[in-house]
Amino acid sequence: MTTEATRPVPLYSDEYAADPYAVFDELRKHGSCAPVELAPGVVATLVIGYRAALEVLQDPETYSKDPRVWQHNLPPDSPVAPMLSWRQNLLFNDGEVHARYRKAITDSFSLIEPYALRDLVHRTSDMLIQNFADRGEVDLVGEYARALPLLIFNSLFGMPDEDSVRVVKWMAGFMEATSPKEANEALVSYDTYLRELVAARRESPGADLTSWLVEHPAELTEQEVVDEIMMTTSAGHEPTANLIANALARMLSDDRYYRTVSSGALTATDAITDVLWNNPPMLNFSTHFPRRDVDLHGTWIQKGTPVLISYAAANTAPSDLPKGPRSDTGAHLSFAAGPHACPVKQPAVLISSTAIDRLTSWLCDIRLTVPYDQLTWRPGPFHRALTALPARFTPIAPDQKGTNPWNVSRSSSTPPHATSRETSNVSAP
Repeated sequence: MTTEATRPVPLYSDEYAADPYAVFDELRKHGSCAPVELAPGVVATLVIGYRAALEVLQDPETYSKDPRVWQHNLPPDSPVAPMLSWRQNLLFNDGEVHARYRKAITDSFSLIEPYALRDLVHRTSDMLIQNFADRGEVDLVGEYARALPLLIFNSLFGMPDEDSVRVVKWMAGFMEATSPKEANEALVSYDTYLRELVAARRESPGADLTSWLVEHPAELTEQEVVDEIMMTTSAGHEPTANLIANALARMLSDDRYYRTVSSGALTATDAITDVLWNNPPMLNFSTHFPRRDVDLHGTWIQKGTPVLISYAAANTAPSDLPKGPRSDTGAHLSFAAGPHACPVKQPAVLISSTAIDRLTSWLCDIRLTVPYDQLTWRPGPFHRALTALPARFTPIAPDQKGTNPWNVSRSSSTPPHATSRETSNVSAP
């Protein structure tokens, strides 16, 4: 019998989006775990205690990542189905299968030199800044934070830049759709697009992640490559976009981080660390399924039911964290932990910090036009995403004296000859 005290709390309302931490405080009355609703009719256990979260993340013998034991209970028209349904990638598999998929991803990303990725971020940032630098105002979410990671990942996977608008529409469609029809259409469209991309790279490989996945010794099938790319681009774009936007919001609303080019003691890296601890780009995810009935820190969880980790709640639990200051960027759970920890967290942080530094170096007096506490957030059970981040700054004219985003010298590096195993210098978007 469901009582008021045990009724699952919805994580998809506007009220939750406005202040998820107030909801987490209420959920802590249940202990380290609490009943939640991810979408109408989709109930899960949310792990909100730090130690309980680590226990789940680090125990693959008890907790599986494979949703096939449960997804038949998922309403086929549920808007969260695309995010929770099994696919042939490292996110939804265990053991040797997971290890095979993970190695394909880590090996491929290892071929991207950090200096080349940083240069790509510089060039992409400059291109985006050129679009608004002479206006003196910008929405840093729509015109920068969400656009930049997509262009970066498009370039890394060898996707044409002109496809960016369609790709971001599809990813937004299946990650935050409000209707099942929208979610399914977006998923099918993106799947079809990726199949065409994979087929093209099999025919003519290049120095890009798609080609490296196609020719990896793991011998991935076409569907496996498609699913790996879909997972990597969506898992890379949304969190990275939110990390950039949330860190910029923190920096531009706190004088300790940033006031002008010559003041402010803390850096973009400090802001990113702060966000990863206190306002992570993905509030809740890392879905697991117990292989047997379990007692998790006083909460009885049935075999084969979804258990999600709340990175945000676990990171900010008042009495359940390791002792000492939170200066260790590796101690937060925003990149998960254990065998399914994010395999490419270094590139995500590099992209975010470089993009923020590039923006604030060109627009040295940029400031928010609304107070931080008046910013609004997109609803959804998984992400922590701003709807907009309006800002003003002194305009930069293309013809003004000195270096600016229009005339900064480009790197002389060029992509290597297109072979599947060469290290990439990644080309400009």
